[in-house]
Amino acid sequence: MVETNSFTTETAKAALRDILEALESDEHGPKLNEAKVNAGNDMLKMMQYVFPAIVQIEMDVIKKYGFTDNREGIIQFTQLVVTLEREDAVVAELHSQVRAHYLPPVTTACDVSL
Repeated sequence: MVETNSFTTETAKAALRDILEALESDEHGPKLNEAKVNAGNDMLKMMQYVFPAIVQIEMDVIKKYGFTDNREGIIQFTQLVVTLEREDAVVAELHSQVRAHYLPPVTTACDVSL
């Protein structure tokens, strides 16, 4: 477990940048894109195929920052990032970019007629 006071905004930024780099790498990027295409707009398929792949990549990265590479580690990391993103716009933006990899763009059809 990582000490919460030792996980700074700079550490969070570095970890999030490393996660983004891994997600977009030649090794993982094409596989993730293929999984996203196959899932389409089906949220269940996204949760079955895309989300677990992304979480595994995240766990591989965060262990370099002292987190365990298991469920508890990813939960602790995410909780710390969410706390820090309230204080730092760059952390918030980087975390948003990571989330965009597994949350499909939301389109809303809104027909407002008066």
